[in-house]
Amino acid sequence: MAAVTLPPAEARSTEAFLQLALATDKFEQYRNSHATRIAAIADEIAQRFNVAPHDRESLQVAALLHDLGEAAMERQYIQRAGSLTDEERIDLARHPVIGEQEAARAGADRSAQLLVRWHHEWWNGSGYPDTLRREEIPLGARILRVADSYAALTDARPYRPGLTEAEAKRELITWAGIELDPHVVNVLLSLGHVEALVAFAGTGAQFNP
Repeated sequence: MAAVTLPPAEARSTEAFLQLALATDKFEQYRNSHATRIAAIADEIAQRFNVAPHDRESLQVAALLHDLGEAAMERQYIQRAGSLTDEERIDLARHPVIGEQEAARAGADRSAQLLVRWHHEWWNGSGYPDTLRREEIPLGARILRVADSYAALTDARPYRPGLTEAEAKRELITWAGIELDPHVVNVLLSLGHVEALVAFAGTGAQFNP
């Protein structure tokens, strides 16, 4: 994890979170570190919003565990190339709630659990599981959504190649005000050189947290 150092008493839990993140990345077939990359991007954004250190810690934990629900569900369609069926999309929409429960079992604090639950809420209220909108969505969850979107776009998945940094940023701009908090998108776009923002599209680069 970058930027924030958790208290020594939490070091054992942190290592467990990192191992869960690694297992989830492997299940989702990311070639590069995905969850730790999101944690680094989210923390860079959170610092620009002057988020308190404790809340930054919760955000980083949530970034590591955000897709734990997908791994717990063990659905093979997640690893399959091609579009999901309507039934599969409905089934997959359960993963934030399952992730919240799994994060609790893993020892994450309540703030991190709720960020996991709400990381698929949309700015316009079309997200899930609780159809929150705009500032009803906690800032940490809005940051996590943007960081997750950027990291996913700039890495290859079984069903599509990764985008370049410029292409991914254009996608964020397109979805700002719809799926994504436009203020958070603007902060990501304003970041200078951040290693975690480097795209993997056609570069062979590796992100080492």
